[in-house]
Amino acid sequence: MKPFIHEDFLLQSPQAIELYHSYAKDQPIIDYHCHLQPELIAQDHQFENLWEIWLKGDHYKWRAMRTNGISEHYCTGNADPFEKFKKWAETLPYTLRNPLYHWSHLELARYFGVYESLTPDSAKSIYQSCSSQLQTKEFSCRNLMRKMKVEVVCTTDDPIDDLSAHRQLAKEGFEIKVLPTFRADKACVVSSTESYNKYLDQLGEKSGIEIRNYNDLIDALQNRHDFFHSRACRLSDHGLATFYQSNSKPGKVEDAFLKIRSGSTLAQDQLNRMQTEVLWELARMDFEKGWVQQFHYGAQRNNNTGMLNQAGPDTGFDSIGDMPVAGAMSGFFDHLQESNLLAKTIIYNLNPSDNHMLATMIGNFQDGSVPGKIQFGSGWWFMDQKDGMEQQMNTLSSLGLLSRFVGMLTDSRSFLSYPRHEYFRRILCNLLGEDMKNGILPDDQKLIGKMVSDISYLNARNYFGFYS
Repeated sequence: MKPFIHEDFLLQSPQAIELYHSYAKDQPIIDYHCHLQPELIAQDHQFENLWEIWLKGDHYKWRAMRTNGISEHYCTGNADPFEKFKKWAETLPYTLRNPLYHWSHLELARYFGVYESLTPDSAKSIYQSCSSQLQTKEFSCRNLMRKMKVEVVCTTDDPIDDLSAHRQLAKEGFEIKVLPTFRADKACVVSSTESYNKYLDQLGEKSGIEIRNYNDLIDALQNRHDFFHSRACRLSDHGLATFYQSNSKPGKVEDAFLKIRSGSTLAQDQLNRMQTEVLWELARMDFEKGWVQQFHYGAQRNNNTGMLNQAGPDTGFDSIGDMPVAGAMSGFFDHLQESNLLAKTIIYNLNPSDNHMLATMIGNFQDGSVPGKIQFGSGWWFMDQKDGMEQQMNTLSSLGLLSRFVGMLTDSRSFLSYPRHEYFRRILCNLLGEDMKNGILPDDQKLIGKMVSDISYLNARNYFGFYS
């Protein structure tokens, strides 16, 4: 019987099969947004077992396990690693039609050569086989990346990071570019006055600028932005609940900032305005240096207070938000356009109800200077699955230029996530192949094949300028 993961997995027409194998399969990977720890790459870390590399920090799997009735003891608790893995093996058969079923079996096949389905019966042999392979040098972090033909990785880094791991990798001449991304959320978003002031003290110490007023904050961020640029950073990223309106008059942000520094708690509308003002300043810095700016918006985070206190953030208790966004987003980018400060931009929405709004919004700010200057980002987080990716690409096709799309990224903390690029490419080829088969697109492999190669790799290579 043919294994579930086979060479034509997800490819449902002869045209799709030809597109994938001739134009997508062998393209290198540019992973321009992820959450890998650069220190592990610098150390060329080797993972002790399959649990450590596959389940230890994976909130997608933890959500599924909880839903399947598995105790927190086996998710974020202190159960034995193999016992945790067995609980995941119990859960996986119940994830049918969830992307975890596809991802997990792709990862077992592509990294470990395991084509057997993971079940409670196969759990022990698969765990032992994969853990044994992880003990070999072939499965060090760097070799896992080489195995997947990765060319560029952009990690996500706080402005106060010293980027020592990136510096080490550059000094060694590691052939895969491991580049930082400037993620200044802690300087923009005030979750509490106490934690915000504590962070500003750290930022001030790192930049050598005592942050007493709003201008000091911007100077400190500029200092760190300059430092990141000197370490080959060419991207910023921002995680937002939503965009906010801001019509602040001169001095209003300064007054609000001084109140925060004095320990006062501000009204939410004041905090929202300040966030927008800081984001505008960061956008100016990005434009002046020729960076690409990314905006991830729409998550409603930390919904379960009890589990936030027990397990911390990013453990699987976030969901899709539905805050209004169109008017404020338009105003945000219009301000930058009017000021002649709009950098290349990628916007990722988490709520699919925003797809058509966002696909039309990006067209408002294209200026003819760069193909696809303003990008509708790939399906993100909860939308990072077959249906979500097809919705995103269908909407972009209808209202923009899919041909100029910069394609996929992992957005992952795991070194086993690179088959997500393969998953995306197969979905892309199947989408286009079906249209070719049905006469909606020309049955022209060379024409559509170029589009596939561009979206899989070349558009990202040309857009980000990592090689210049």
